Amino acid sequence: MANCHLVATVFMVGLIWFVQVVHYPLFNRISGDASIQYAAEHQRRTAWVVGLPMLVEGITTLWLFFNPIDGRLLPLLGGLVLLKIHLSTIFLQIPLHKKLSQGYEREVVRKLVATNWVRTIGWTIRAAIAVVIVV
Repeated sequence: MANCHLVATVFMVGLIWFVQVVHYPLFNRISGDASIQYAAEHQRRTAWVVGLPMLVEGITTLWLFFNPIDGRLLPLLGGLVLLKIHLSTIFLQIPLHKKLSQGYEREVVRKLVATNWVRTIGWTIRAAIAVVIVV
């Protein structure tokens, strides 16, 4: 189960770095009516890509805490970081995406890129924790 956890977490790290460095900044290249369609497609397609890995990551995070390999400290820390990632998603990124689905605003894209660092750094930390758990 720890290996599944590691794979799901590392997948999310790769994805979030791509989103942070490439995908979110490209929102600035789409304006007018096309930006509304682009934002809607982004949300729809992203859900398909992240759904299963996030589910696996969540389940294995709980499993590692309740059935620890070598103590509960690392699974607890990883779980707290994951909680912060999900809170950031719910309270920061989702509202910004909703604004973008109503039309392009440069300031909204700037905030999206800036606040997404919480998730980017969080998932990177989680990957390091997952590697330590497996090793």
